[in-house]
Amino acid sequence: MTKGRSAWTATLLAGAVIGVVITAAVNRQSCSPAEDQAATALPMVLPAATIAPGAAIPLPDFAALVERLSPSIVNISTVSEEEEQGQMPRRRERDPFDFFEHFGPRRSLGSGFVLGTEGFIITNHHVVDQATEIVVRLSDETEYQAEIVGSDAKTDLAVIKIKDAKNLVALPLGNSDDLRVGEWVVAVGSPFGLDHTVTAGIVSAKGRKINRPDQSPYDDFIQTDAAINPGNSGGPLVNLAGQVVGINTAIYSRSGGNIGIGFAIPINLARQIVPQLKDAGYVTRGWLGVLIQPVDEDIAKSLNLEEAQGALVAKVFDESPAAKAGIQVGDVIVTFDGQGIRKSNDLPSIVAATPVGKAVSVAVVRAGKQETVEVTIAKLEEDEVEAKPVKADELGLSVQDITPEIANDLGLERDAKGVVVSGVKRGSAADEAGLRAGDVIESVANQPVADVKEFRRQLADRDPSDSVLVLVRRGDQTLFRVLKPPSPTKE
Repeated sequence: MTKGRSAWTATLLAGAVIGVVITAAVNRQSCSPAEDQAATALPMVLPAATIAPGAAIPLPDFAALVERLSPSIVNISTVSEEEEQGQMPRRRERDPFDFFEHFGPRRSLGSGFVLGTEGFIITNHHVVDQATEIVVRLSDETEYQAEIVGSDAKTDLAVIKIKDAKNLVALPLGNSDDLRVGEWVVAVGSPFGLDHTVTAGIVSAKGRKINRPDQSPYDDFIQTDAAINPGNSGGPLVNLAGQVVGINTAIYSRSGGNIGIGFAIPINLARQIVPQLKDAGYVTRGWLGVLIQPVDEDIAKSLNLEEAQGALVAKVFDESPAAKAGIQVGDVIVTFDGQGIRKSNDLPSIVAATPVGKAVSVAVVRAGKQETVEVTIAKLEEDEVEAKPVKADELGLSVQDITPEIANDLGLERDAKGVVVSGVKRGSAADEAGLRAGDVIESVANQPVADVKEFRRQLADRDPSDSVLVLVRRGDQTLFRVLKPPSPTKE
């Protein structure tokens, strides 16, 4: 046998070893998100350890995996009040970040998966929202009436329950924090009403926030190119070990069909939310009482921070836990209850998951020095907005004092302090920073300004080559902007 033929034969043998199938049975016990599911995980379809260095990596065999998943995936149909009255559902202008809409009575709205043998099923809030009748169809075509146990719009999660179903098979839950970009995943659901449709792809990205009108501060999506379409909502995103790592929720699409950009809720978020939905029907969240924004390189330099990390406090609500603890506008929160805050997006979910009444240590950087304050977390009420990030575009100026007439026109308090931006020169530092007419500048370099005189004095006290950090009020938001002087022109 030639040397080349021996190598070819060895490759075939290696492929036979690598192409293993799943033989373990799915655990039939209750898959409560609070439980550790490590023992119920199915063997990997393609064990990475068996791949020889430099060898070609074959595609995984999904067939055995899908056979195990199918009994746990359900189709969900609903009837809404609008449909009962014979009206067409209200349509909105299509948002490319689409949380799937439904059309017509008893049309399949979405998917779900079995959480436990007691009949609990996880799906999306938007699948069952305002439904007066819910029908769940299992893989064996049997149908059951379902009732909503609990639902949460902020995370788009819902738990429903069916009664008297036999031999329910629960899916084991994985750990979405362990997902790696590039890892294989499988989506199963009922796109366009086509039951038990299977698509495969990879994890395209993690920690995605998508720019949509109803953006939640708790958004932290897994992005995948596994095909997701209307009807997949609420179905599982599964890794090759047979564990649920996400709940399919939305797509990015101009046409309404899949173009390879889908989003799933991380299962670790569901682990926090689902037990509350099962027990109480709603979610109780912790409240700190601040508005925050990201720390970019310019802001970090203006605040003398070593790194561009943390959550910059742009507003502190009166009588909030943050206000009572002494947290100030301009503070940068770097740790919360022992957990590091590298990105501002990290903070809202951590605060929300903190038990109401718990006293936690919060480390902030203030005037270049780190301080620690003790905060007692309160309950987030529905009309409060917890730590929703303030979008930082960039900055810009020409200002005037706030007169009673201007205050009335801008909806400000009659005793409002600061200066109003009356004009922005195109191409100026203010224009580059994103300032616009009608903005109210409340502080310069973390020093409050009451009028144009104080504003000019603050600017006069700085080095002309230094960037200036300003606090801007725009409508009901406050946000920091950095005014950077133009770079010297080279001769």
